[in-house]
Amino acid sequence: MGDLAGGVGVYGGTFNPIHLGHLRAAEEVMERLGLARMLFVPSARPPHKQDGDPIAAPELRLSWVQAAISSNPRFQADSLEVERAGPSYLVDTLRTLRERLAPARTVFTLGCDAFREMDTWRDPKTLFTLADFAVTTRPPRQRGGLKEWLPEGLANAFEIDEDGRSARHREAGTRLLLLEITALEVSASSIRQRLREGRSVRYLLPEAIHDDVIASGCYGGAPRATDGSE
Repeated sequence: MGDLAGGVGVYGGTFNPIHLGHLRAAEEVMERLGLARMLFVPSARPPHKQDGDPIAAPELRLSWVQAAISSNPRFQADSLEVERAGPSYLVDTLRTLRERLAPARTVFTLGCDAFREMDTWRDPKTLFTLADFAVTTRPPRQRGGLKEWLPEGLANAFEIDEDGRSARHREAGTRLLLLEITALEVSASSIRQRLREGRSVRYLLPEAIHDDVIASGCYGGAPRATDGSE
């Protein structure tokens, strides 16, 4: 993994809303790989968004990301997808960032569930040639590894090591790494559900955005005053 030291991490996603699990995953990936910084890139119009799933406005989610990461000088927010017209396709984002960040290596970070669905994303074969990928999993580790999780039709492009935790693209030379990170039982969907039910989300959301997320009313239920008594 030492060949990625000094690279720039890219953490993409809806961040609907950003939560402590996102921040901890980014911190651990940076530490494990020796990355110089991590860019958080909120998607504006995620192509895989499910109908009926509430999603806050792109500009609002971007502002929450900016506030949530403001205390970490190695975390930065990038408005690339929010400013770009049309759906937020990762292949377009990685092309832009690869050119912008060169000669530093670009390391895209995502969870294993999203990784296993990458054959449904736009131009998946090209995606793996544009960046290195850090795939995060939480203990107890899900069964299988990169060999089992690589979508069918993509596995032949990689040379996978014996323990299934790293691989190298045969043509592009990009890396694919499986990283086990701290298990935090928090997800954006569970936070949205709790908000719909009028339940506390304190210590699940970063303190810097806690009150604003509740007051926005984006995820159902009436906006509530947050006087610290929640």
